[in-house]
Amino acid sequence: MTWKQIFTSSIGKKITMALTGVFLILFLIVHVGLNACIWNATGKNSDHGRMFNIAANFMGTMVVVRIIEIGLFVFIFIHAIQGLFLEAYNRSKRNVQYAINYGNRGSTWYSRSMGLLGTLILLFLILHWINFWIPSRFTGVKDQNGNIMEFIVPGTNIHMHNLFALMQITFSQLWVVIVYVLGCISLGFHLMHGFSSAFKTLGVHNKRYVSMLRGFGYTFSIIVSLAFAMMPVSFYAGWVK
Repeated sequence: MTWKQIFTSSIGKKITMALTGVFLILFLIVHVGLNACIWNATGKNSDHGRMFNIAANFMGTMVVVRIIEIGLFVFIFIHAIQGLFLEAYNRSKRNVQYAINYGNRGSTWYSRSMGLLGTLILLFLILHWINFWIPSRFTGVKDQNGNIMEFIVPGTNIHMHNLFALMQITFSQLWVVIVYVLGCISLGFHLMHGFSSAFKTLGVHNKRYVSMLRGFGYTFSIIVSLAFAMMPVSFYAGWVK
């Protein structure tokens, strides 16, 4: 298969979607693990965002991570574009309706709605980039009055972005929390189909392994999407502070 076929043929698009999808799944594991540090800021022994800010600063300043970050954006772009093209191609092949409408007996609604779910996730990501990635990389982390918010590691003179405080401000707005939760729900359904589908595209066809991947994929999708959704909810409810 030539490079042109990888990006233009139906099979090439599916392989590209699968490979970029696996990379993005690995990214989600790292991202949800880092964000889970916010729950160290609960109860009487709250660290007030210390662990989260240190972890976020490490990810934002380490050279290797920054290089991988560039690849991440490229993969997200390729995954989204190839997904939209593949969705358009599949729809063009369905101009002639089946004589019998099998409905959900042939497939789940979310497997038939991967294009829509992917688009919603992309819109959610754009909002997420505006809220957090751009301030932490370019404009600086600021409060509502435009003042730079810094976190100084206790007992040191180390200054860093106070992303924990930025999350507190951002998720104090109900509409933002609702959008984030809806984005996480879309991510969950997208992963439910995409997880096992990616490995099947890459050649996993053994019934036993496919069944295991499907079960693991469902569990992974629920845990990851629920963990992400609980973060804005936890801030809005005042569980972390």
